[in-house]
Amino acid sequence: MPLSLLKSGESGTVKKIMGKDDTRRFLESLGFTIGAPVSVISEIRGNMVLCIRDTRVALDLGMAKRIVV
Repeated sequence: MPLSLLKSGESGTVKKIMGKDDTRRFLESLGFTIGAPVSVISEIRGNMVLCIRDTRVALDLGMAKRIVV
């Protein structure tokens, strides 16, 4: 399921990253690699604050939809 469907407090593991090569490389540079655990800290007006690899990252829902957990 897409990462965008997770609610605050829920966790998952990155299974796949979809999109163009540039998009995938950008997300991988933020730490979104296959097998990485990710948890949702909060959702605010269409943006998600996530914790991945002990780092907080903010993504909009469009980018979160490209990450399959």
